[in-house]
Parts: sequence; C-alpha cells; structure tokens
Amino acid sequence: MIAEDAANGEQVTPTDEVSTATMVGYSVAGIAVVGWFLFGWLVQRQGFIDSVGEAAGTGFALLLIVSVVGTVRRSRR
Repeated sequence: MIAEDAANGEQVTPTDEVSTATMVGYSVAGIAVVGWFLFGWLVQRQGFIDSVGEAAGTGFALLLIVSVVGTVRRSRR
C-alpha cells in the first residue's frame, strides 16, 4: 500500500513490519507490568488503587523509553 504525503505530494511507502523480537519484547514488558501490579496488590498487600497506579506509572515509563529509543533509531537513518 502506498500513501501520498500531503505536504509535498510525494508517495510514501509504509515502513518495515514489526520484527518478532520487538513483539516478544512488548509481550514481556506487558506481562512484567501485570506481574508488578499483582506483586504489589497480593504480595505487598498495598491497596488496589495504589497497585494500579504503580503499574500504570511503570507502563508509561516503558512507553517513554520505547519512544525515545525509536526516535534515536529513526534519526540515525
């Protein structure tokens, strides 16, 4: 599928597909965030809302790291 860039009228091809290693990394990170939530809630016996907040904060931090790494990799091309 080829899209057209509205700014300058050039045709833009989609970027490469996501690699298997990337998908495995995302899956591991997702499982780790859920595990962190369960650890805080069930093992440390902190409140449900506190555990959700910690897991959400961890998830957002991971998203920020992925965004920064993606930006650095894209700028090197």
